[in-house]
Amino acid sequence: MPKLGESVQEATITKWFIKEGDRIEEDEPLFEVATDKVDSEIPSPVDGIVKKIFYPLNALVPVGEIVAVITTEDDDSSEKTNEVVNEPEKTKVQEQKAKAEPVTVSSAVQAIEEKPVVQSEETKATRFYSPLVLSIANSEQVSLTELETIEGSGLNNRLQKKDILNYIEARKSGNSVKTPSTPNVQAKETPAPAKVSVSVSASDQIIEMDRVRKIIADHMVMSKQVSPHVTAVVEADVTNLVLWRTKVKDEFASKYGDKITYMPVFIEAVARAITEFPLLNSSVDGYKIIMHKDINIAVAVAKPDGNLVVPVIKNAEQKNLVGLTKNMNQLAEAARKNKLGVEDYQGGTFTITNFGSFRNLIGTPIINQPQVAILATGSIEKKPAVMETPTGDAIVVRHKMFLSLSYDHRIIDGALGGAFLRRIADILEEFSINREV
Repeated sequence: MPKLGESVQEATITKWFIKEGDRIEEDEPLFEVATDKVDSEIPSPVDGIVKKIFYPLNALVPVGEIVAVITTEDDDSSEKTNEVVNEPEKTKVQEQKAKAEPVTVSSAVQAIEEKPVVQSEETKATRFYSPLVLSIANSEQVSLTELETIEGSGLNNRLQKKDILNYIEARKSGNSVKTPSTPNVQAKETPAPAKVSVSVSASDQIIEMDRVRKIIADHMVMSKQVSPHVTAVVEADVTNLVLWRTKVKDEFASKYGDKITYMPVFIEAVARAITEFPLLNSSVDGYKIIMHKDINIAVAVAKPDGNLVVPVIKNAEQKNLVGLTKNMNQLAEAARKNKLGVEDYQGGTFTITNFGSFRNLIGTPIINQPQVAILATGSIEKKPAVMETPTGDAIVVRHKMFLSLSYDHRIIDGALGGAFLRRIADILEEFSINREV
């Protein structure tokens, strides 16, 4: 299962284009997957014959798991090759086969619960365990209780093969084993959200969430549990920007073939501000801060079905307003037609969501993990404002909007978050009405 985005850890197989025994050519579609961010066809990396399919339709598969095996040789040549491989090669082949061997998660969990090494109270898994890890645990008589105490080196404390093998080796040698007691903010599993009891009357309608809405719901809850959110708000006077767009929009469309909206200007302002405040272009991994070199701005786009997708404009700081406009329009159009590819969602380092498109004034957005901040842009409205003139103060009509920034208080303090947001507002307010198209 390929990685379909920085924050995507699993995907649902919604369609198989092949079956076992079929011959497939390189780049032909193998299967279709769906996540909360993208529906995409996964092509075959090689020419060959499909020997084994491990997961059925609608299976939820973690990133990195083997979903199928394709051989690039026919059976006869493959058997002959196997007869003459040396011992190291045999070991390698056996390890690959063991890794590829499918294991039913529920049965594996049940097996290690039924044969625990350490008797304890009833234990339930609080995190995902891959079939390979459960298979190793079962064969080595590692109970689920023990599994829950092993610190994982994967994202969100996920237990990987090397972690359980190290644990087993340490247990055999009698050495102490590292557990999650070691300080690691991200390694601590977040508690499951509390279930609220709801009374249902005969006239109420019960609607089951679709797959995308379930994933979005889980992702939003996870973000609030992982990051302590703080939201700051400023009001920006964007009169010059509004007057400039009104003046040049027809010329811009005629010259470049694209409609100019306010969003490319917002993206330009954010990218410029990030170059001055690079910590806002980061991610948090435990007690480590990962500062990203590239400024990749993700923009929330509403689809016709009501769900949101977040395509990414790569290297936004390197593009002029024309380039940002063309890139933004292309991604928005592809999103509405469900034509975005996997690469269009990958690598985002900062997100902008436009509450103003629904004529909302202010929003307090939820951070798009693993980013550390998200900007919400409100609607632009005419308002009376007091301005200083050579003859004294005067009340005039100005175009104003609210900007709200939600940021991760683990690494972004109020002074930094407030200064960054104020800088974005200043850049917009300094926009020149005489800027060339």
